[in-house]
Amino acid sequence: MSDLFINRISKPYQYLISLLCVCIISSVCYILSPYIGYRVVGFILLLTVSLIAVVFDILPVLFTALLTALTWDYFFIPPHFTLDVSSAEDVIMLAMYFVIAMINAVLTYKIRQIEKISRQKEERANTVKLYNTLLNSLSHELRTPIAAIIGATDNLQSNSARLTPLNRYELIAEISKASFRLNQQVENLLNMSRLESGFIEPKNDWCDINEMIYTVTKEIEENKIAQKITININPDIPLFKLDKGLLQQVVYNLLNNAVQYTPPQSKIDIVAISYSDVLQIIIEDDGNGFPETEIEQVFDKFYRLKNTHAGGTGLGLSIVKGFTEAMGGTVSLENIKPHGARFTLVIPAQRTYLKNLKNHE
Repeated sequence: MSDLFINRISKPYQYLISLLCVCIISSVCYILSPYIGYRVVGFILLLTVSLIAVVFDILPVLFTALLTALTWDYFFIPPHFTLDVSSAEDVIMLAMYFVIAMINAVLTYKIRQIEKISRQKEERANTVKLYNTLLNSLSHELRTPIAAIIGATDNLQSNSARLTPLNRYELIAEISKASFRLNQQVENLLNMSRLESGFIEPKNDWCDINEMIYTVTKEIEENKIAQKITININPDIPLFKLDKGLLQQVVYNLLNNAVQYTPPQSKIDIVAISYSDVLQIIIEDDGNGFPETEIEQVFDKFYRLKNTHAGGTGLGLSIVKGFTEAMGGTVSLENIKPHGARFTLVIPAQRTYLKNLKNHE
């Protein structure tokens, strides 16, 4: 954190801020010096050097250490307004002050450098780990739909004369399904790159929650799913001012996750509730739920539940968490009795009742 602070402030400004801090603190100490004594002032000035050493570079800190030593000597150590020191005890104290301030500055700088090197090593290790995980996750998830597309198109081209209309329809359907799966994986990667870059700025506009959820549900159902999705939303739910694209991706990923990890014929319920400028969306299923020991990890990047055979890169739920937090909201997961799982989105957003008024005209 201090390295980021240093990088944002140029060296001249670090010197200027250090000078201002010393002037302000010295002025306050000068007013209080008759009550606290000049020795206490020395400790206060030394504390000032220590605090500046935490956030500034080495040279401004050394400058601050020298400046506070001269200030303490000139304004506080008798005789005042001179650099002369009358007693041997004060000479030793001044010398020790200067040495301690310099050592403090150097040691703090060294510690920060060691932390920086350690952090860089950790980031490199995490990058390598992330890269390997990404390759391992995508090697199958991208290769499988690509192979399906290549195989189906090859059949269409080489065996066109011998294929029946039903065969052609099945091959085209296979290409469509594989293309959709491939597009989904690429979308997840692009969304994760947006999250990693830290440049997601929600583009808030009025959003019809009913329409958005029905649109996403239709996209999911077009994949010929075996689960039954039911939607329970008050038709008079107000419009919310939020990023429709981000919220739509969040709801899509949650529904797609429920479809992937619940048995056929399972029931998936979607509920949207509005209260006090807060939108709450609940998606729950009556599947097998999540292992209690893994609930805290399901939103981690590339995390996939143990002992599951469903495909995926483990990015869907981490994108849910990232996009929800980008909109200022939260997402939580809990198991429900007797079985199943419930995801709850809570997103604060401005709402309007114009829709309600229109419906009652």
